[in-house]
Amino acid sequence: MAMGAERKDVLRMMLGEAGKMALVGVGVGLITSFLLMRLMNSMVFGVSTHDPLTFFGVAMLLTLVALAACLVPAQRATRVDPVVALRHE
Repeated sequence: MAMGAERKDVLRMMLGEAGKMALVGVGVGLITSFLLMRLMNSMVFGVSTHDPLTFFGVAMLLTLVALAACLVPAQRATRVDPVVALRHE
């Protein structure tokens, strides 16, 4: 913002970086869960481990929670006066 960026640009950049990290984490988790599906099948009773709706729902929920957790700090960062931040450093 000290070099001319708008508040919406800073917010979009921070949420974009958080979204990338969340998607990588969810992707690694999905791949791991698919690989461990056979082991989990012997541990659960009465529940299918091959339910795509559950996989998709949990992945979306975790992504939304990660973005929501980053939204408040991102909004606070856009309210900081650049001159005050530069003087503090």
